[in-house]
Amino acid sequence: MLGSSADVSAVRGPNWKDARDERIGACKAFKFAVSTLLVIFSIAVTVSVIVDRETKVSQNASPAFAIILICFAIGWLFMVEGGQASMVGLPPVEAELYKDSHPITYKLCSIAHKGNNLDRYLIGRQFMVLLIVFTTNQCGAALRNADAFDHSHWFLDIFLGSGIAMILMVACIGQLMSQVNASHCMLDFVDTHFMTITLYTCLAIEASGLLHCVYLVQYIFAFVSGKPVQSNEDPRTWFQAFFFWLRVLMSLVVLTGCTAVTISALFNGQTTTWDAIPNGIAVILFLICLYVVGMLEGMQIAFYTVSKLTVEERASSPMAALTCNVLYRGNNLPNFMIGRQICVTLNFFVIARLTTLDVDVDNGDETVFGVSKALQQFFNTGLPGAIVTTILGSIVWQLVASAYPVTFLGSPFVHILLRVCLLLENSGICSAAWFLGMLHKKVAGYKYDEHYIGTPEERQANKKAELIEKARMRPKRPHQKLSRDLENAMEDTSATDSS
Repeated sequence: MLGSSADVSAVRGPNWKDARDERIGACKAFKFAVSTLLVIFSIAVTVSVIVDRETKVSQNASPAFAIILICFAIGWLFMVEGGQASMVGLPPVEAELYKDSHPITYKLCSIAHKGNNLDRYLIGRQFMVLLIVFTTNQCGAALRNADAFDHSHWFLDIFLGSGIAMILMVACIGQLMSQVNASHCMLDFVDTHFMTITLYTCLAIEASGLLHCVYLVQYIFAFVSGKPVQSNEDPRTWFQAFFFWLRVLMSLVVLTGCTAVTISALFNGQTTTWDAIPNGIAVILFLICLYVVGMLEGMQIAFYTVSKLTVEERASSPMAALTCNVLYRGNNLPNFMIGRQICVTLNFFVIARLTTLDVDVDNGDETVFGVSKALQQFFNTGLPGAIVTTILGSIVWQLVASAYPVTFLGSPFVHILLRVCLLLENSGICSAAWFLGMLHKKVAGYKYDEHYIGTPEERQANKKAELIEKARMRPKRPHQKLSRDLENAMEDTSATDSS
């Protein structure tokens, strides 16, 4: 078993060196420095407006509470984003390989990878990301006419008014930095009880039924495409089916209500939308942002799906073939993922600004649809906008892209978004995530997963060696039958560790 660093080193030899530990050139170092300075400046600007009580939470509660809440939210977002990479990337690895070295990770994976729990976790996680982004927006986004450092300047106005300060801070620290490390240090990253809390929270969100209408969409696309819904669990009992469809109905009602509240508030100017944007334009901008986020979420799924298709299958759509030719050239796929994250975060903050209700019931402002003050205060938390965005701007698009990946990539707008994401990554605006990720990896003592469990090829070779050793221990078995059993076991091992 490749369960120790000694075993892995024996396989690789003393001269082995990971290709990911590359030298940092002058151009990359310059991008690191500029981007890191921008992130530090963004933090300073955000803290300044919080201390001056020019954000929603600091104004209604206190600056100290707002700072504590935003730090906690970004920290939790850090775990949510990095945890996704680990939970999705570890299923192909035999859990016994890291049972002793990473007991918490082993326990988490035994829960997350059981039945359909991984799908449930991903659905709950998607809503949790939106909820955290909406929370950070209320804590750190400047109110109208806010000034940083007690004076106004056009440069500060750009950082505050456009939300760039919040976007850089959250994207670099709360999202990209964790993804940089979690993508290669999956075992170490989630080997903490903070991830245990995160996993159970995501599963609880899914179990609440708030997002269950996405399953209805899944069944509709399965019916249209003629593909059955894949499940790793036994068929539901009559009670489980009744409870499931009851939550689907509840979710549809909640989604309809949240959509109506959000659109009505936008038309009536009852949100935190920028003053310069007319109400009608705000509605159009909201729909455009939903579309862009949906396309970006779907592109991620479609790109991974079509990577398993042949060139001929991709060529069924000329635009999809052109897009794939650009995507799979060099390091464009990981570069796209970074640029995509920047675009998604940008749109999330714009949506949060557009859909967060700003109705002061204490001053006698008219509530949405004439609801009670208590219900209006609940609407003011931004939860309706988060629900609408999670379902209509994220999960539904992922289901569409999963069912029709080539058709999805056939849209010219997909190619345009791909180019935009690559341009954003090449600009280096979020290069601080790589630098901060390296610092975090060193401080936390993270090691690459291969240090503990070896590469897929090493695991496969080790498994074959174990099978051969077992075969030698059973010399009485017929030679041909033994050879067939050994070949079948090797094929199963190769299929399991291929990723």
